[in-house]
Amino acid sequence: MGGGVIGLTIARALAQRGGVDVMLMERGRPGTEASWAAGGILAPQVEADSADDFFRLACASRDLYPAFAHSLKDQTGIDVELDRTGTLYLGFTTEDEHELRRRFEWQSSEGLSVEWLTAPEAQSLESGISAKVRCGLRFPNDHQIENRRLVQALLHANKKLGVRLVTDCSVNELRIENGKVSGVYSSLGFIAAPIVVVAAGAWTSLIKWMPLEIEVEPIRGQMLCFEARPQITRHVIYSSRGYLVPRSDGRLLAGSTTERAGFDKRVTDDGISALKSMAMEILPAIAALPLAESWAGFRPRAADNFPVLGPCEEIDGLFYATGHYRNGILLAPITGELIAGAILDQTVPAMLDAFTPNRFADGVRRAVGV
Repeated sequence: MGGGVIGLTIARALAQRGGVDVMLMERGRPGTEASWAAGGILAPQVEADSADDFFRLACASRDLYPAFAHSLKDQTGIDVELDRTGTLYLGFTTEDEHELRRRFEWQSSEGLSVEWLTAPEAQSLESGISAKVRCGLRFPNDHQIENRRLVQALLHANKKLGVRLVTDCSVNELRIENGKVSGVYSSLGFIAAPIVVVAAGAWTSLIKWMPLEIEVEPIRGQMLCFEARPQITRHVIYSSRGYLVPRSDGRLLAGSTTERAGFDKRVTDDGISALKSMAMEILPAIAALPLAESWAGFRPRAADNFPVLGPCEEIDGLFYATGHYRNGILLAPITGELIAGAILDQTVPAMLDAFTPNRFADGVRRAVGV
């Protein structure tokens, strides 16, 4: 259940393996919530503090993207616009410089691709960045994709593979009998199923009769979209306050706020002001660009900030793929492969061990780390 990028990728992976009847249920239209609102950034190195289990999962998924994007284009004809220009992280203060130096040192020691940039070197890569920049990092392997085209490609792929897409259908509760899942109660009635994958994102905690108390809350993220023709930057650019994402069609995205606002999807004056300030700190020329659009989406955050992936030990046939928080687009390929493998091979890949839903059993939350 769940028709965002995570649910769509799992459904495609299952259907490609064959021998199963796959139905995907979505409360609205597929891919129109967090997947549509995202920035499409594939940058695990930019935000990582250490080489822990989550970092390894994120890097593995990022590295699947070239083949994933190529496969989708072959299957559907849709180019998801994987842009491999790279990502910059700029420092504007002494504190920023210390943090970037620390990040550079640990990633270099791990043999990861990262480059230290002096201010002139950063400005040689992006001539429009602020003269106030002190230093920067370049991550050549951190990329971006056009997430809305990714949704389109996944929808077309699933339809071609015979996946049944049920839209405008809210899943209200699970039916569990004798320790096994037997289906779901939905707004369209009861739907029998021997295997259920909960990929409901920010709406996970609204489903009744979950065997585990897994709280997934919506975290509002507001985004701005400027018109930049011609484009004024090539790289995805981060600062400590946000990021900019240039699109090939001339859009320039600025994101994102992180707010506990329930399911309130409003764009606020404060959010717009904060994002404009962040964007102009990086690229002063943004002050002259027209603001074309603004929107907000809900990131699904679990209590410990890590995704919830894999089978439920208490209930046969029940699997979770939720809580991806700010990394749903990034983690889609690896989530699809690992969850489909766990279902069809009936063995849990070792990479899922750290993210098991069973870490929430009996109120005990196992630490996810090195």
